[in-house]
Amino acid sequence: MIKRILLLLCGCAGMPASAADYYVAPDGSDAAAGTPAAPWRSVMHAQERARPGDTIYFRGGRYVFTVGVDACASRTATVNAVTLDKSGGEGRPIRYWAYPGETPVFDFSAMKDDCRVKGFNVTASWVHLKGLEVTGVPQQPENRLNHESWGVWISGSHNVFEQLNLHHNMGPGLFIKDGAYNLVLNSDSHHNYDPYTSNGAGQSADGFGAHIKAGQPGNVFRGCRAWANSDDGFDLINAFSPVTIEYSWAWLHGYLPGTMTPLAAGNGNGIKAGGYGGKYVENGVSHTVRFSVAFANKAAGFYANHHPLALDFFNNTAFDNRPDYNMLGIAADGGALNLGNLRRNIAYGPKPTANTEGLDMAGNSWTLPAPISAADFDDVSSAGWDAPRQADGSLPLLRSFRPRPGGRLAGMGAFD
Repeated sequence: MIKRILLLLCGCAGMPASAADYYVAPDGSDAAAGTPAAPWRSVMHAQERARPGDTIYFRGGRYVFTVGVDACASRTATVNAVTLDKSGGEGRPIRYWAYPGETPVFDFSAMKDDCRVKGFNVTASWVHLKGLEVTGVPQQPENRLNHESWGVWISGSHNVFEQLNLHHNMGPGLFIKDGAYNLVLNSDSHHNYDPYTSNGAGQSADGFGAHIKAGQPGNVFRGCRAWANSDDGFDLINAFSPVTIEYSWAWLHGYLPGTMTPLAAGNGNGIKAGGYGGKYVENGVSHTVRFSVAFANKAAGFYANHHPLALDFFNNTAFDNRPDYNMLGIAADGGALNLGNLRRNIAYGPKPTANTEGLDMAGNSWTLPAPISAADFDDVSSAGWDAPRQADGSLPLLRSFRPRPGGRLAGMGAFD
């Protein structure tokens, strides 16, 4: 009774308990205390114990999964290896973080479930994943009935996915299916390839995707890199709420990962910024791509993909694509229509644009009185873009394709 009276007098009766730190390790035990000296073993046990505001630190090493938390209901169903369904709160997210200086690797390659697989199925809101590596999410070679599997699948809101390394999955590294105000920050997705997809090998393994329904705004990709994925780097097809891609890079898409062998089914765009399956829709929305780079992709660097209204492409840099910017839209009658808002973009190479006739494009590099050249940049190298990130997770600092100070490209491109 005395304790209750004191709580009422101080006004802290409704305050949350102090946040706790817990620890998980590949050689831990879920019967342990979750301390540094006695870590737990599994993500799911850690989630069960966590409360809003808590942080779960994953020690370095390999976390190997052989089965999911549920089973395949059919050969065309989906199984989840890890489901994060406990939400934090505003200002009190549940954090799933790599222990500082260590790399926890979540390896799903040993799973044999005969259906589609989600590595991390995030249905919760207000969670923050940081510093995790996700690899090996499989398809089964004897099952050609499905499209891709997924490294991280998201349907919650107000989540942060930071400094993730998503690679060698048989489908997209990270996919936002639904949810609002999710931030994908300083994350890499590369060498993802779906060899057993029903409509062709390589058709569906994007680096990042967002196919969200209407009424789910605020999803942002910032400081992300996608490279050597079999389909596209970033794919916003079927996104019915506005999405922003900014300060991000995409290169070498549409090839068998690790080679320059084109894949017939791999679309090969760096940033596919819209579209609704080649059909006109009345409730389409506009997306924004800015301060981003796309190069050496099999198809377009930046692609409108039959979008029904103008997308915003501001301060981007593209080189060695086919073409660098493709603004192919679609009219209400299903016919082709050039659509796009392009400002302060740079294109370097033999084919800067396609389907841009009639657009207002003043202020882009290809509208200058004379063609640009290597002399307009500090450097024009395509090497080093996959270099290690800076200590805070931000993109590496490169000289490549930075306009020379005081030159005619000042104010243009991704590095102004």
